[in-house]
Amino acid sequence: MTSPLILSRRHLGLLGMPALLGGPAKAQAVAEDPLPSWKPGPSRQAILAFLADVTTPGAPGYVAPPERIAVFDNDGTLWCEIPTVQLMFALARVKALAPRHPAWATTQPFKAALEGDEAALAASGAEGISEFLLATHAGNTPEEFNAIVTEWLAQARHPRFRRPYTTTVYQPMLELLRLTQAHGFRNYIVSGGGVEFIRAWSEQVYGIPPEQVIGSTIRTEFRFPHGGKPELHRVPSLDFIDDGPGKPVAIGKFIGRRPIAAFGNSDGDLEMLQYVTSSPGRRFGLIVHHDDAAREVAYDRQSQFGKLDRALDQAAPNHWTVVSMKNEWNTVFPPLG
Repeated sequence: MTSPLILSRRHLGLLGMPALLGGPAKAQAVAEDPLPSWKPGPSRQAILAFLADVTTPGAPGYVAPPERIAVFDNDGTLWCEIPTVQLMFALARVKALAPRHPAWATTQPFKAALEGDEAALAASGAEGISEFLLATHAGNTPEEFNAIVTEWLAQARHPRFRRPYTTTVYQPMLELLRLTQAHGFRNYIVSGGGVEFIRAWSEQVYGIPPEQVIGSTIRTEFRFPHGGKPELHRVPSLDFIDDGPGKPVAIGKFIGRRPIAAFGNSDGDLEMLQYVTSSPGRRFGLIVHHDDAAREVAYDRQSQFGKLDRALDQAAPNHWTVVSMKNEWNTVFPPLG
């Protein structure tokens, strides 16, 4: 992902997966086959070999549990990014907030957002899109923003698949999250999307608690309203963009250990993959390649969102695994109901 803040309850059972995997019968099947949605092939084999090597005492690549850290991009790696869910949220917020801002009807990029004019919105450039995103995300406390996101996700639907966005997560990646945790890994999300947008649902959907979510941030201030309680307040100013080279910086700042596995899908994840896999010892890098137009969306080198070009070229020389959604996944999304 390439745009700031876009590009991008307690969990039930182990990693929150049994509900998404279809109940006890399916959970039992998963216990027998740790990756039932992955077809036999090079990617599945590489994952299982890596996990066995780093978790088997005495194996050449054994890694002690405190060092077993994996980082996952979100948009396009764990769930759909076309359309980018946080962008759809921002468009909905513009319409909800428009009555308070009558000038938006004639002011770009808000006019384009209200009219659904994607070309005009894109023409506003990074500065215009940043202004649009900040205006729709700020002016509230983290708790208030969490409630806004949760309410929107409860009713929003993917325009093509007609299912909640929280069910456009990738079933094979849900299985992988569960399997890595079962092998003693701490899983982190490292996303170009807004950190508080993802934290609103990451534990329920992925089993990843909010403190293990790293993302782009807007500036937050401590306030003590007169007669009120101390609070944090989100203001319309960029703080940090967690994309591209920002991802390794954020990993060093917030995790404090170099992960041994990284999972991404785009050039926005290139530096994270390089940083994680270049260190000595057993390391693993994986790229999700969107090549399944029938079940999801096919895109890579020419895509406006989730462009996969340089990272794809560097996969082979860096020994990164490239997963074909079309050829290596039995299914894409979890079953509904």
